Amino acid sequence: MSDRDPAVEAAVQGELRLLDPEVRASPELVGSLLHPEFHEFGASGRQWDRASIIAALAGITDQGAGPITASGMKGVRLAPDLVHLTFDTERNGSRAHRSSLWRRTPSGWLLYFHQATPFAE
Repeated sequence: MSDRDPAVEAAVQGELRLLDPEVRASPELVGSLLHPEFHEFGASGRQWDRASIIAALAGITDQGAGPITASGMKGVRLAPDLVHLTFDTERNGSRAHRSSLWRRTPSGWLLYFHQATPFAE
């Protein structure tokens, strides 16, 4: 990973933090990683904005749901302040292809857009 673009590495680290159960349980930590104009098309088909995803993650109490594992994470810098990541996740047998756009802001790299598409083997 030492030859990876530092912008891509920052986005990857942010994405991995968002998959961490401790981060997901903290509205402050999740909020610190989301752009003010964040938008998501979730695996359920639901559209989320910044406030609704922070509230939803904070309200999850099912700790027995199991960890979210990520695989195949790849990134590319699309512009000086924009990184695109793609990867797959799995949790309790549910899988999704994921795509994220990370924007550099004065406070660091923030998740601007995310989309999840369910898939089966």
